[in-house]
Parts: sequence; structure tokens; C-alpha cells
Amino acid sequence: MLPDYGEGDNNSGYNVYYGDEYQCLVKQYDFTDKAGNCYSAFILTATVKIVPQMKLMLMELLLAVIIILIMTSLLLTLWMHSSIVKPIMRLKLAAQNIQAGNLDFELPVEYSGDEIASLTKDFEEMRIILKNNAEEKIKAESEEKELIRNISHDLKTPLTAIKGYVEGLLDGVADTPEKREKYLKTIYNRASDMDKLIDELTMYSRIDMNRVPYTFTKIDINHYMEDCCEEIGLELETKGISMEYHNFSNEEQYVMIDIEQMKRVINNIISNSVKYMSDRKGMIRIELFNDGDYALIRIEDNGKGISPEDLKHVFERFFRADSSRNSKQGGSGIGLAIVKKVIEEHGGMIWAESKEGIGTVMNIRLKKVIKDNNESEGESQNE
Repeated sequence: MLPDYGEGDNNSGYNVYYGDEYQCLVKQYDFTDKAGNCYSAFILTATVKIVPQMKLMLMELLLAVIIILIMTSLLLTLWMHSSIVKPIMRLKLAAQNIQAGNLDFELPVEYSGDEIASLTKDFEEMRIILKNNAEEKIKAESEEKELIRNISHDLKTPLTAIKGYVEGLLDGVADTPEKREKYLKTIYNRASDMDKLIDELTMYSRIDMNRVPYTFTKIDINHYMEDCCEEIGLELETKGISMEYHNFSNEEQYVMIDIEQMKRVINNIISNSVKYMSDRKGMIRIELFNDGDYALIRIEDNGKGISPEDLKHVFERFFRADSSRNSKQGGSGIGLAIVKKVIEEHGGMIWAESKEGIGTVMNIRLKKVIKDNNESEGESQNE
């Protein structure tokens, strides 16, 4: 019943061989001797001895597969919990905080590069934006209330004065031409103050919404400041305030400015200095320097000065360094905020230096441009 010589495959593994009731696994080896005789050698293994071993091996394999599946499931569960479930729970908690109006928490961001981390990063950025917007809204509401309070006070003061002087005229209190002229001048000055206040508020509203049409012109700042200071000096002289102008630049300095808006800047700074002059004789000193690639304008006064705590806030909207002093002087508290905004729109810088009891210096730095000989001075371009 065993295969003949050459029927088996010497290179193959065991083959099942059925011999009546006796079953076994057979391995056949064919070879020849020197005489050329052919032989076959057989290795037989009874299947009844292999089956228990096979069953044991299958059970061990099944057990190993089960253990591997359990371990894989545990690891996958842990990974999903740490990488998906926990971040989603944090996002859910963050959403609940935002829904409740709490924006002061911090959502930890893990930079793992997956979609959940990207979503968490975007969520945290959204929270920061919402928080900033909420803070800006609160600040805007506070500033709006402060503005309304300031406007109410600053309009009520001149209106009360105007009303009082008009009543004096109607009742005949001003019974001489000199008194009537004095009353009328006072009424005119108070009305001018109100007009100036309204003009400042309108201008700031336009600047805040970026609706100011700037017309930039290339000019020599030396000539511009000379003409500007000559005009300002005449106005200050009528108020008993002396003014000095010194040009320390030894060459032409061309800058791109909006002539009217720059004049507004200078006038706002000067009027602010005049408003807070000390009891001694007022003096304003304007200087122009050549500061490399920039033209530097310094406007110095001998006023009461600004405290170090208030100095860093002077360019903020509606800020008043001394509310008691300002209640007498009036003003919307946005003059220097307008100045800063206009200078920044010119691509320049402005900063303040001050010492209490000595005075304040406003520094304006404007970027110089190269003069084009083919371009006529005064040619303008709109933005």
C-alpha cells in the first residue's frame, strides 16, 4: 500500500496515506546505490498521535488570538479615550462655559496634528476672540457712558453761561455798550467752544470708522512748520502766551502729509497745552530736527505736567488726567486720541514726555521721502 519508487515527492512535506483502517502521515525518500539499485525509505507517523498535539496547538493559538484581541481592544479603548473622548469632553465643557458667559477659562491645546487637536486649537482661538470682543464691548460701553457724561457736562457749562448772559441782555443788566459788547463776546466764545467740541466728536467718529479721506502731499516740513508756527504764534499772543520756534535742520526734509489733518494735530496739541498751563506766564517752544530717515517735531510747554501714572494713558480715548481740573477746562478727552490716530495714519509715531511742575513735551516723528525733481512740489495723491 506504500507508493512505489518515484511516485512520492522528495521535496514535499508529509502526505496523508490511508491504509485500510490504519491511517498515518507518510514521508517518502527515494535514493539509489552505486550499483544502480533503487530504494525508497518511508517515515510513518500515526495520525492518532498527531491529532492531540494539533488540538492542543489550535487551543493555544485560539487562546493567543483571544489575548491579543483583548489587549488590542484595551489599547484601542485607552487611545480613543485619551485622543478622542477626553478632548471632546473638554470641548463640551468649554462650550458649556461659553454658553454660560464664562470666557476666562483656558482650553489646553495638544499639538498632535490630528483633527481633534486642530478643532481644539480653533475652539481656543475662537474663545480668545470672543473674550477680546466681550472686553472691547464692555470697554466701549464704559467709554460711551463716559463720553455721554463728558458731553453732558461740557455742553451744559457753556449753555448755562450763554443762557445767563442772554438773560442779562434781556433784563437790561448790560445797560452800557461796553457791557453789551462784553456779554456778546462771551456768548460768542462759549458758542465757539461748543462748536469745537461737536467738531472734535464728529472728527473722532469719522476717524474711528476709517472714513476720513486723507489727501497726502509731498512738502518740505521746514517751510510747513514755519508757516504753521507763524499763524499759531499770533493766536497765542492774544492769550498772553509766548511762543518760540527753532529749526535745527540744516537741509530740506520732504514728507508726505495731509496738510489740514497735520494742522489739526498741531492745533490739538497746542490747545491742550494752553488748557493746562500753570499759573506762571505761559510759554510754548516748537523745535524741528533732522532725525536720520525721519523728521522730528518737538512741542514743549511749561504747564503743570503729567504724572507718570497718567502719562501712559494720555493718548487713550476719553482719558482725562485730572477730572477736577478738566471739569473747569472742559474738553471731550479725545483730542490727543485724534492726534495719535492721525499720526499713525501718516505712518509716523508720537509719544509724550512730562515732568510734574515743569511741563510736557510731545514728540512727533514723520518718515521722510526722497524729493523727485521731475515731480512738482505740491502734487497730491488721494487715499
